[in-house]
Amino acid sequence: MTDRDYMVRGCTALLDAIGGAIHHIGNVHKYARPEDVPEHTMFIITTDGMENASRRYNSEKVKQMIERQKAKYGWEFLFLGANIDAVETASQFGIGADRAVNYRCDSEGTALNYEVVSEAISSVRCSAPLSADWKKRIDEDYKKRGGRKHK
Repeated sequence: MTDRDYMVRGCTALLDAIGGAIHHIGNVHKYARPEDVPEHTMFIITTDGMENASRRYNSEKVKQMIERQKAKYGWEFLFLGANIDAVETASQFGIGADRAVNYRCDSEGTALNYEVVSEAISSVRCSAPLSADWKKRIDEDYKKRGGRKHK
């Protein structure tokens, strides 16, 4: 994909994306055969901007949805954010500080996100609890390389 194929317009419908995805996956699980419903469901929310364009969902509705899925079905939610306060933003959605991390929005920071998230997914798929230090490498990179600055 190139700049010719995709142009950033400054709109982030983050709540609509999260709410729509939870609704969709919830329906997939609801109508699937019991043996086809996964043992673990993990949502990874990654954004490089603040909510500013949602029309279908508000933060209270998304928070209710997330809290319900966590309590009733044991879903896991991780929130990775750049150019925002990820911990504060995640808390508005019912995601704890231990599941939120700021990342450096450049190729190195993004690649690190994928490595760390891959490790977290592998851990959960093996029925191990998510490590308390799952985000340590991202936190260290964010602090070492100057936080919100990006290339």
